[in-house]
Amino acid sequence: MRIRNIGILAHVDAGKTTVTERILYLTGATHKRGEVHDGTTVTDFDPQERERGITIFAAAVSCDWADHRVNLIDTPGHVDFADEVERSLRVLDGAIAVFDAVAGVEPQSESVWRQADRYGVPKIAFVNKLDRAGADLDAAAASIRDRLDVVPLVVQLPIGREDGFTGVVDLLRMRALTWGDALEEGPVPAELADEALKRRRLLEEAVAELHPAVLEELGAVSDATLASALRDLTLQGAAVVVLCGSAYRNRGIEPLLDAVVAYLPAPRDAVAEPFAALVFKVAGRLTFVRVYAGTLGKGDTVLDAAAGRTERVGRILRVQADRHTEVRRAVAGDIVALAGSKARTGATLCAPEKPVLLEPPVVADPVVSVAVEARSGTEAGRLASALARLVEEDPSLAVRNDAETGQTLLSGMGELHLEVAVEKIRRAHGLAVGVGRPQVSFRETVVRGAPGLLYRHVKQDGGAGQYAHVVLDVEPHPEGFAFRSAVTGGRVPREYVRAVEAGCRDALSSGPLGGHPVTGLLVTLTDGATHPKDSSELAFRTAGRLALREALGRCVMAVLEPVVEVTVTVPDSMVGGVLGDLAARRGQVSGSVARGGALVVTAVVPLAEVFGYATSLRSRTQGRGTFTTRPAGYVLI
Repeated sequence: MRIRNIGILAHVDAGKTTVTERILYLTGATHKRGEVHDGTTVTDFDPQERERGITIFAAAVSCDWADHRVNLIDTPGHVDFADEVERSLRVLDGAIAVFDAVAGVEPQSESVWRQADRYGVPKIAFVNKLDRAGADLDAAAASIRDRLDVVPLVVQLPIGREDGFTGVVDLLRMRALTWGDALEEGPVPAELADEALKRRRLLEEAVAELHPAVLEELGAVSDATLASALRDLTLQGAAVVVLCGSAYRNRGIEPLLDAVVAYLPAPRDAVAEPFAALVFKVAGRLTFVRVYAGTLGKGDTVLDAAAGRTERVGRILRVQADRHTEVRRAVAGDIVALAGSKARTGATLCAPEKPVLLEPPVVADPVVSVAVEARSGTEAGRLASALARLVEEDPSLAVRNDAETGQTLLSGMGELHLEVAVEKIRRAHGLAVGVGRPQVSFRETVVRGAPGLLYRHVKQDGGAGQYAHVVLDVEPHPEGFAFRSAVTGGRVPREYVRAVEAGCRDALSSGPLGGHPVTGLLVTLTDGATHPKDSSELAFRTAGRLALREALGRCVMAVLEPVVEVTVTVPDSMVGGVLGDLAARRGQVSGSVARGGALVVTAVVPLAEVFGYATSLRSRTQGRGTFTTRPAGYVLI
């Protein structure tokens, strides 16, 4: 059976979980339509998801459509859980991006789109909620063009507006698809015939600008040529096919599934190659893997390439959210779960005789921390074990001990991320946990550098000694950390240069101003010297670490704080109080736009000032205001 591995991407509340539920129901994978507001969805099965009404954990499900197995991952839409999206995108071949027909492209839908771009994941778009008051397919398509810098190719024309939305005209086949109790296909309604022909012509012209085959046939483009060109442009990322509907009212799902099969890519056929798979998620005793090559069977021995450890495969499970069906084997392209595997997220499992390392998902640095402690001293050990397990399952969380206070700090991507993590400990492990006030993660950066720092590391304590001589230049860098060597004449051998770089990276963990991680610097190794007996990689690594620490003490340094882009939607009559509150939180308004009796305000605000903002906004707008955030980097304090 042919396979499609796809994800559902969207801003929170755009309706992606409802889209997923309708796909499962329509394909026969479920026999009852799940509803988010009733807490009956298949993919949002975790109690916290049902209580909060949002997707928190990426959930994998499978269904069959048109002789294809569709492996589908419903991803979170809230910014705090962007790392769940990142891990999912690493193993997906394509994606459906869901947009609200009223709001168009929203902040988090733009963020997940960019995440998909980084992994080269082809996408199609589904403009949802076309039955809402103010729904506008053309405006949504325009926002896709303007905000995402991609050409939207709208392949449908809505039949009816808002509450009167009943179906679409398929502009490829020029047929009307309408939904009552079921899908019905018929001729284009007479009142829409001219508009449909005009839209078809505009679609052909837009595609012709991007694809030579359509350009050659322009004026008499066949349906097959147009469909083939749409697939080519989707796979190239040169354009995005746009469909529309109302998932809640069961309208538009069948053509969406047809588009998944027609336009999104199949996994590369690599069944005959040696086995290789990537672990992209760990949940409890289940390890989720994407098989990239070969075949995996029950009882096979596989190698965890990074850990250098072999393990025997127990049960292989086809996953349907929180339900599982055991299968005998998995082939290239499959997404399955392994029961009892010890592999961690990002690990490569492969054939022992053909070791290989697959690129793991990128893990973002945490930006918010809270102190956690067991209410009872006797449960401190259990809390430590629970935290360790939590970090194994979610690599975007981190745990460390504060050297000054002795507290245990849990760090994550946002306030809600940490709330969910702590609640998971309470429920899964039955622990009473105390939590401190959230603290943001500051950074330190170089404002003015220090050239020519000479450092000699000499140590003699009996036996072989340690000797390393390095000279470093430190200067500001646009972002992150960069290292280069300008040493000539082989004065520092290549293996020692690598050791100096490793030592410099060690020194970045604690800056001179407040012990915060250091970023935004370029270190150049300009000179050095060795000893014929006492020099070693360890000595040069130590020299690199100590030299950079000393150099940072001579640099002009500054502290950076994390900021977020806050998008607030507020009734026109209440704008003044909201703008004043944003100003009091050191927010800088960057734009505003009117939308249906409300004003959408965008501002950049220090993350530390956003804690508790939900309560403040509710009180100032009588519960009518809403807001979303997304990371916007770091700025000087």
